[in-house]
Amino acid sequence: MANFELDDLVRLLASCAGVEEEFDLNNDVLDTEFVDLGYDSLALLEVAGQVSREYGVPMPDNAPEYMLTPRAAIDFINELFAATTAKAV
Repeated sequence: MANFELDDLVRLLASCAGVEEEFDLNNDVLDTEFVDLGYDSLALLEVAGQVSREYGVPMPDNAPEYMLTPRAAIDFINELFAATTAKAV
C-alpha cells in the first residue's frame, strides 16, 4: 500500500456501516467531523479494525480519538503505515 486515501476510507466506512450510501465526495468533506457525516465512534472503531486486518497496520484501541475528520483519519492511518513500514525495513 503506497498511501491510504479518501477512496479507501469511503469504501471502509460503507462496508462498516453496512450501507451502500457513501458521503458525498462532491463536497469538501475532508475537514467535516464524522459525527456531522453520520458516523459515530463505533463506526470508526470498526474502520480501524478493518484497516488493521486489510492493510496490516496495527491500530490502537483509542484510534477514533485521532480520527475526528476524514483528513485526520487518513493522516493518522498513513502515519501508522509509515511507522509500520519503517520497522519492517
